[in-house]
Amino acid sequence: MGARILIAEDEPNIVTLLEFLLQGGEHEVRVARDGVEALQLAESFAPNVLLLDVMMPLRNGYEVCRTIRENPALRRIKILMLTARGRDEEREKGLALGADAYVTKPFSTKELLAKVGELLAMNR
Repeated sequence: MGARILIAEDEPNIVTLLEFLLQGGEHEVRVARDGVEALQLAESFAPNVLLLDVMMPLRNGYEVCRTIRENPALRRIKILMLTARGRDEEREKGLALGADAYVTKPFSTKELLAKVGELLAMNR
């Protein structure tokens, strides 16, 4: 059985690319278009991995990450922050809030899939 992957991203072109990359396998993929929806789906869909954009409407990725890490029922979700914010301070902030990995846009699809694979392996 495949993994459950949640994409929290508001840019339609990136959503389309990520869905194409991740649905090609046996994974079940859902999409959240804002931070509030991301938190709702984190609870109801219970993803193994969350690909989380930092800059999203309603609640940003940092807030979503912090909220998930504060909830004992959701802590096992592996979080990969995927963002155009690539400065060291932003990367450190994301990791300090509990992200398991941080990938900057534009990203290599090969690198992204490798990171998702590593995170899924950690869940086994």
